[in-house]
Amino acid sequence: MDNTPHPTGSERRAAKAAAAARTPKAGRNLPAAIGVGSTLAALVILSLAFWKEAFLILATLAVAVGVWELHGGLAQGRIKAPLVPTVLGALVMLPAAYYGGGDALALTFAMTGVAVLLWRAADGLAGAAKDVAAGFLVAGYAPLLAGFAALMLAADDGAWRIFVFVLVTVSSDIGGYAVGVVKGRHPMAPSVSPKKSWEGFTGSVVTCVVVAVVCMVLALDGPWWGGVLLGVAIVVAATVGDLGESLLKRDLGIKDMGDILPGHGGVMDRLDSLVFAAPVAWVLFAVFLGS
Repeated sequence: MDNTPHPTGSERRAAKAAAAARTPKAGRNLPAAIGVGSTLAALVILSLAFWKEAFLILATLAVAVGVWELHGGLAQGRIKAPLVPTVLGALVMLPAAYYGGGDALALTFAMTGVAVLLWRAADGLAGAAKDVAAGFLVAGYAPLLAGFAALMLAADDGAWRIFVFVLVTVSSDIGGYAVGVVKGRHPMAPSVSPKKSWEGFTGSVVTCVVVAVVCMVLALDGPWWGGVLLGVAIVVAATVGDLGESLLKRDLGIKDMGDILPGHGGVMDRLDSLVFAAPVAWVLFAVFLGS
């Protein structure tokens, strides 16, 4: 006969509540996330304030690390995207965009694609189509999209444009996280990102629009209604980027693209929203402020 005492219903409920209290609702180590986020913000602000080419170097290195993480993530799904040509492409595309404009960005992306094809062909034809397609995905996902940030940076007021772009995009994450933790009840895409809710998305929209309007008027001397459009467009692009990477990670069976940033995951886990929002911000800044 088993004489081991069994917990009562109330004891089991108390244990579950204690476990839930120890686990952040949004699945993050909040103190670590705040510390790392504050450090990254300081690096961005300092680089833009003193020498905007320093931001170009910082962004280029971050994208190169992101490409390396994407390569490792795809390898978990038995997809071997060529690493060397995509990393070299990441190191070249952003400086090319900054110094040579959109034509240079397009040319270096095309050259990276050719390098991916030739590099993979040297290993034989078995499985080549899948690996080459993955190489194009990596080159287009991170360096090409991030190249639009370099195009923004090249403008006379490029440092301010980048500051506003990054601040508004990050506001989407902060607003969505804050509201989602407190009010989140209805998941947006439960099979892709269970913790992302419609309530959190609403918080992202409100936060982005407010921040974008203030920044557009005070930092860029642009129209307030341009700030409204910028905030709405960026929050949509950032959300698509976040859900897109979540879908990719779920398909590959991984939680994060890396673990280099405590509380955040990998570098690519922080760039997912930014790279998708960069082309949107570049276009809208060109419309409202000129090229």
